Order: sequence, then structure tokens, then C-alpha cells
Amino acid sequence: MKIAQAMNRLGTETAFEVLVRARALEAQGKNVIHLEIGEPDFTTPSNIIEAGVAALRAGHTHYGPSAGLPALRKEIAKQASAFRGIDVSPDNIVVTTGAKPIMFYTILALGEPGDEIIYPNPGFPIYESMINYTGAKAVPAPLRESKNFRLDVEELAGLVNDRTTLIILNSPQNPTGAVIRRETLSAIAEMAARHNLLVISDEIYEKLIYDGREHVSIGALPGMRERTITINGFSKAYSMTGWRLGYLAAPRELVAPMVKIREFMTSCPNTFAQHGAVAALAGPREPVARMHAEFARRRALVVGRLSQIDGVSCVMPGGAFYAFPNVSALGCADVEFAAGLLEQERVAVVPGSAFGENGSGHIRISYATAYDQLDEAMMRIERFVRASRR
Repeated sequence: MKIAQAMNRLGTETAFEVLVRARALEAQGKNVIHLEIGEPDFTTPSNIIEAGVAALRAGHTHYGPSAGLPALRKEIAKQASAFRGIDVSPDNIVVTTGAKPIMFYTILALGEPGDEIIYPNPGFPIYESMINYTGAKAVPAPLRESKNFRLDVEELAGLVNDRTTLIILNSPQNPTGAVIRRETLSAIAEMAARHNLLVISDEIYEKLIYDGREHVSIGALPGMRERTITINGFSKAYSMTGWRLGYLAAPRELVAPMVKIREFMTSCPNTFAQHGAVAALAGPREPVARMHAEFARRRALVVGRLSQIDGVSCVMPGGAFYAFPNVSALGCADVEFAAGLLEQERVAVVPGSAFGENGSGHIRISYATAYDQLDEAMMRIERFVRASRR
């Protein structure tokens, strides 16, 4: 069978590969602690579930508009204006089956051979894969631990040339938890205007920011509304991973090609799930606040315990629900560390190199799991490190 060459340019999401290996151990009766998947362990809030069930019972089980239900697009636009300061209308919104397809659709619509697209490294693996798939050149913007994994504007500026068409941003960031500051975004906005660049801003973790930091959407900055494609969704903040709903806010001239691509791929987003999404946005804020507070508590536990392990260091993440400790001083590659930790101590983590070259020497820990499980996992990691240093 002849497989298209473009398929060779697609990577994998290693977190799911680790999950498969962890599940295989569990099938043998082993007790595995899962710190590999970025999925909140909370149940979807009850008001959202009730709205979805009510929609099913009301017969909302048929095709809907390809761009999403008007009521949901209206609510998303309202929230974007009120909480992110982005002045958009429902006509700027496209609802999709999860946030991942948005990245695919957008990069597919904007990237082609000869273009250069800048993306964060370490970063969500799909960015680099999709750039490569289009035939464009993927240009990594290094996120360095010495700078708390924040983008260096001068270094970023040095990557821009006359072939650059697009910059991908992610804040709060996966896998490091770093949050991009307002002044950095302002400098990037000025750079984008000067070089006539578009920006994809992945803000899926926007509601999970700690220590009083503010979330700033680059699309809200002067001159950026018509240059920015803002990506968001419901999986993380509302614990709706299985509902598979995401959305983008984009300039109107980009909405039509986005809708065209999604028509050919999935026709439309899940109809009754969108009724749940309306309830998520319009409903009470208490469930999100409770999740946020619990993630903050878990973050303190994980970073505090990791920092006490000889040979391990960990930058305090400013957002999301990931820690990205440095294990390079232990004398083994991050891939070997992650494999050994799973095999010997039954703790599943993702090697940092899965997120790009600049992630090497680190592991990603998702603290989106129960506090007592995290406590046990930290004990197992400490035991593994002690044994490996003998």
C-alpha cells in the first residue's frame, strides 16, 4: 500500500503513547498513577450535563450549522468581548469538534511550501507536526528554563524574515505552564504589524492562571484583532474533554475557509453538546473557581516536593496544570527516565523531548489528578531518583 508522503511529516502525541503503555501495565494488575494526560479529573459541572441531557430529550440530535449553533457563537462572542477585551461578533466565531482541529484547519489554511511559521519549543507537538504537514518550514522559538520558559522577544525577532507568515503563541503554555506577560505580547503585536504577520494564540488554559497573574489576549491589543486567530475550548476549564468542543475567533475573511474545511471533515460540531457549552459559558462560575483552587493546591504540592529531590529542579508554573521539572542532572536521558519511572515505580509521565528539542532533559507532569494520588506519585518519584543515584 502506498501511503502519502505528507503522512511521514506528522509526528505523534507522546502522552497518548505513554497512556497505552500504562494501560497495558494496569491490565496486568499493576497500580499505575497517571500523570501523563492533560485531562482534568473533575466531573463536568452538573448544570452543563443537565443542559446537554435536556437538549437530547428535546430532539437536538441532528445536523447543525457548520460554523456552530448561533446561540453558542453569540455567547462566545459575548464572553470574548467581556472577559478578553476582544471586540468580535458571532460572525467571527467558528465552533469545532475540539480545539485540536482548529490548529489543523488554521495552519492548513495559512501554511504552504516556502512559508516559515514560528512556534514555541518546547510546545504542544501538534504545532510542529501540522506546519510540517503543509510543507511550510517549522521554525522553533526556544523557551528556556533560565528565563522561566518565557519567550525572549529579541530572540523571536531574530527568527522573523521575509518568508515568515505566522507566529504561534500559547499562554498559559503546555508543557511548561509559563504565562506570557502583557509587555511581551505588546512587543510581539508591534512586530506582527511591522512585518505583516498573522498570530495564532492558543488560550485553552486561560482560566487556569495563578498568583494573581492576569490573562492577556493578544487579539485585544491595538491593531491585532484583524491579525489574530484566537483558539479556545471547553475541555480544560470546564472538564469537558469528552464533549469535544473548541472554537476560534478569527478575522471574517478567514472564517469562510475555516468553515469550508470543517464541512469536508466533520460537517458540524456535536449539536446537543453545544447546548451544554452555552450553559458552561452562561452558567455559574463556582465550579470553575473550585477547580482552579484545587489545581493551585496540587501545584504547590508537586513543585514543593519535586524541589526537595536531590538532582531535580522545577520552575513554578504560572498557569495550566503542568509542571516541567529538570531531571538532566540525574545522568540519563528524559526518555529513559520516563520509561524507567513507569516500569519500576508505575508512575506515567511524558519525556520533555516529546515537546521538542528544547524540552530535552525534562519531564512533563500533569497534576490534573487527585491530591492523594499526587502525594503518592511524588513519593514514588523520590524513591526512583534515590535508587537511580546509587
